[in-house]
Amino acid sequence: MKKRRLEIAVLSDVHLGSYACHAEELLTYLSSIDPKILILNGDILDTKKMRNNYFPPSHLKVIKKVFSLASKGTEVHFITGNHDETFRKIDGLYMGAIKVSNRLTLKLNGKNTLFFHGDIFDFSFHLSHWLLKFGSFGFDSLLKLSKLKTNSLRLIGKKNSPFSHLESALGERDSEQISLFEQNVAKMAINQHYNHVVCGHSHFPNKRIIETAKGECLYLNSGDWVEHMTALEYSFKRWKIYRYENDKLTSFYMDEELKSMDINELITTLTHRKSKEEQNEAEGDF
Repeated sequence: MKKRRLEIAVLSDVHLGSYACHAEELLTYLSSIDPKILILNGDILDTKKMRNNYFPPSHLKVIKKVFSLASKGTEVHFITGNHDETFRKIDGLYMGAIKVSNRLTLKLNGKNTLFFHGDIFDFSFHLSHWLLKFGSFGFDSLLKLSKLKTNSLRLIGKKNSPFSHLESALGERDSEQISLFEQNVAKMAINQHYNHVVCGHSHFPNKRIIETAKGECLYLNSGDWVEHMTALEYSFKRWKIYRYENDKLTSFYMDEELKSMDINELITTLTHRKSKEEQNEAEGDF
C-alpha cells in the first residue's frame, strides 16, 4: 500500500516508557506516512515512568522508526515537554539529524506558526492569563516561571497541575480548564504575532479559531497516543486532525528495515548524513 505524503506530521504526548502508550498503533501510523517534516511536540518519552525499567520492544521500535525516517531525509524536530524535560538542557543541539529544541517557528503559506508543548501554562492557568496582559510575557518568560514553579513544588513534595501528570491527563477532564488553557495559548501567540499555534500537553486534540481584542489565531492541538491516538497533519496549505480509530490501517504496514536494522546502524547513518550536510554547507561558504 502506498504511503501518504505529508508536508508536516505533528505528534505529542506519546509517553514511551509508560504502560498507557499505544506504541503498536503509533508504529503502524508512522509506517503509513512519508512526511517532509516530522515534529515531535513534547512528552514523546516519559522519563519519569522509565525509572520503573519498563520499555518494551514495541516502544523501542517507535524510536527506531523515527530514526529511520530521519535517515531517509525527513526533517525531524524533537520539541521538549515536561515529561522529557531533561532534554531542555540541550536546546538547539542535534541528536544525529534530529534537532532538539524547546520551541519551533515556521512560516507556512505566509502564516507565522509557533510549535511548543504547552506545559508552560502549568505555571497557573489564571495567573498566566493575567501575566499575558503584558506583551513582554511570551514563551521564554513563561518557561522560566514554569520551571520555577515546578522546582518549588518539588521542594515541598507537591505535584504540578493540572496536566503535568499522566494520571490526571487520563482522568476526567475539566472542560473549563481545557478552554482556559486554549485561550491562554492563543493569547500568547497573538501577542507575539503568530497566526497559528500548535501544542500538545492537554491530551485534547482540537482545531479552532480563537479571537481576542488584539486579533485571532488558529489554535491546534495534536492530542495524544495514550487515549485519543491522534496527530496533526499539514498538506495542501491546510491542517487536519488525524484519528487512528477512523483509519483502516493494518499491521502489515510494518517496515521491513525495522526487523533487520540495528538502532546503532540508524544512529551511524544519521550522524554520517549530518556530517556530510555540514561539510557541503561549509564548502558552499567559500
